[in-house]
Amino acid sequence: MERFAGRVGLVTGGSEGIGLAIAGRLIEEGATVTVCGRRAEALAAAREALGERASTQQLDVADAPALQALIHEIQGRHGRFDFLVNNAMHVGWSAIGDTSLTAFQQDFRINVDAAFAATQAAMEIMVTQGRGAIVNIASINGLLAIDNMAAYSASKAALVHFSKCAAMEGAPRGVRVNAVAPGVIATPSTAEALGGVPGYTEAVAGGVPMNRLGEPEEVAAAVAFLLSDEASYVTGVCLSVDGGKASQLVVPPPPGA
Repeated sequence: MERFAGRVGLVTGGSEGIGLAIAGRLIEEGATVTVCGRRAEALAAAREALGERASTQQLDVADAPALQALIHEIQGRHGRFDFLVNNAMHVGWSAIGDTSLTAFQQDFRINVDAAFAATQAAMEIMVTQGRGAIVNIASINGLLAIDNMAAYSASKAALVHFSKCAAMEGAPRGVRVNAVAPGVIATPSTAEALGGVPGYTEAVAGGVPMNRLGEPEEVAAAVAFLLSDEASYVTGVCLSVDGGKASQLVVPPPPGA
């Protein structure tokens, strides 16, 4: 399929993991994609992997003016800007009592403020065009509570609700905005986070109703659907891609079981 033939857009944090899989899927279906990230080496590898319809830009999404300028530059270069995927993220790990206000705010700067800035610039272009689609990569952490991740979870919850608000503003103007909430996905960062304790990855996978971690390509498939015309009547949705985890009610076994 070439659902995105001739379409142009940006994937933030797209040099590896979920972002790279999303960019690859969109290019495979005909899109021209710019990927931004902070690390030059990872961006160079992504450019090589993604091929000629990909371009890369070294950028910290916390720099809102630079991020917005990139979006306008893409539109100026191609004469259009059809989609935006806000995927760049920051994950803080610490108990509330051990988290400084600065550290708490850092998760919001990357996970929410950057998405706001990018959405603002993208919607300005898309409203003029009369069409466009945005997907924000949230997390099931924004839907469910977990110890020692208050900053990350709160920021992702904010991103989910921001997506709904943006969807309401964009709906009468031809701009759709949705969110995807991945569960535990087998990415390099997940491997780094879980791999330090023997057997921990397997234990986490066993806690998912499907008894496995998700793959980046499975998230990319959901994002591609939401960006495509097949989802033309879908806006303001948060789609969980989590093997059923967000629907799971965990009840302790009875004593002696």
